[in-house]
Amino acid sequence: MANSAQNRIWIARDSLRGVRAALISAVVVVLVVVATQSAQAQVFTVLHNFYGLDGGNPYAGVIMDASGNLYGNTEEGGTSDYGTVFKLNKNRDETVLYSFAGGSDGANPYGNLIRDASGNLYGTTYRGGVSGYGTVFKLSKSGEETVLYSFNGGTTDGCNPFAGLLRDKAGSLYGTTVECGASGDGTVFKLDANGKENVLHSFGGSDGANPGFASLLMDTRGNLYGDTNLGGDLNCNSGYGCGVIYKLSKTGTLTLLHEFAGGSSDGCYAVGTMAMDGEGNLYGTAAACGASGNGIVWKLSTSGTEAVLHNFAGGSADGALPVAGVIMDAKGNLYGDTYEGGPLNVGTVYKVSRIGKLTLLHKFAGRGGEFPNGILIRDATGSLYGTASGGGRYRYGTVFKVDPAAISEKKHQREKVGPNSSGVRTQAIAASP
Repeated sequence: MANSAQNRIWIARDSLRGVRAALISAVVVVLVVVATQSAQAQVFTVLHNFYGLDGGNPYAGVIMDASGNLYGNTEEGGTSDYGTVFKLNKNRDETVLYSFAGGSDGANPYGNLIRDASGNLYGTTYRGGVSGYGTVFKLSKSGEETVLYSFNGGTTDGCNPFAGLLRDKAGSLYGTTVECGASGDGTVFKLDANGKENVLHSFGGSDGANPGFASLLMDTRGNLYGDTNLGGDLNCNSGYGCGVIYKLSKTGTLTLLHEFAGGSSDGCYAVGTMAMDGEGNLYGTAAACGASGNGIVWKLSTSGTEAVLHNFAGGSADGALPVAGVIMDAKGNLYGDTYEGGPLNVGTVYKVSRIGKLTLLHKFAGRGGEFPNGILIRDATGSLYGTASGGGRYRYGTVFKVDPAAISEKKHQREKVGPNSSGVRTQAIAASP
């Protein structure tokens, strides 16, 4: 099962067009959406449908500025089909800020953007650059792109950065690469404000491998935290290790905080961005394994004790393949999305409480998007924003909004009304496709 899930993760990255072609017929999708559209009108909203020239297949999530504008990137589409950086204003009108040409300027941005106080955007591209191994780029408010660094690959540098970046107060950028480095298993890097790169750590397999799917975290002391898709000393189900959670100190010392054991009692293939609470406990997802083989939500205490908060069961009532990771609200509730699961097996948006209670906030059904990959964001009102990498009106993906407060209100109204005229209680919105 773990190997199957690993293949599905890479399919999500490289073959979304093929996945879309294999979906359930459009007739079924339309019928499901029509049946639930009115019920979900105030709960789930499609903010934008990508159509190709404006971008396609957004793998990352979005970020929001103080005015409520959203920014993100797409892995494909644009004028050269190598991806775009886009903006949605408060009226949800889209502007393509930049289309990648696929050469020295970079190609195929997968990771989340970050934004500085002046409104400049920073990100990575998986391919392109001077050597073709990916880039770190800056995009000004006027849409001017600057390549801050082109990866060289080989044993002395990383290659193919898949995740987004982290920026400290001094303006230095931190990130990971999926491959290359001393053992070919990826790196953690730092790029200072002058554009000088330093490889902070090269993974060697037993200490983790392929760290490039999730953005890093940094604590108040400057320590970095991340997870890897593979590696570790435990053979797990892959024969190579099922991934680790690690801490990297300011001096470059790497500490393994947890090695995933796989099987039915633990997760495997940690690919998502983590969250940290005020006490320093870490939270995240593993894409596969667990009780049903469909992935888990986990908590790791400061003492290194792991607890599985939820085992995804797949099927119509649960999610599967949680590749994005989680975010946390002030009460300690976790929010995320799953690449699969739900009635049509094209993904869900979920909430997990502090005690591990799962609530499905939305089940994707085609026209609203399919296969969400990116980490969610949450605004001051509690609304969630994200992207679906496929589906939508033109089948190139969507930007969406989910309002959990509206779900609670509709549920409350139904409980007051009781059964409908036929004597059958109306189905909860949170459980609708």
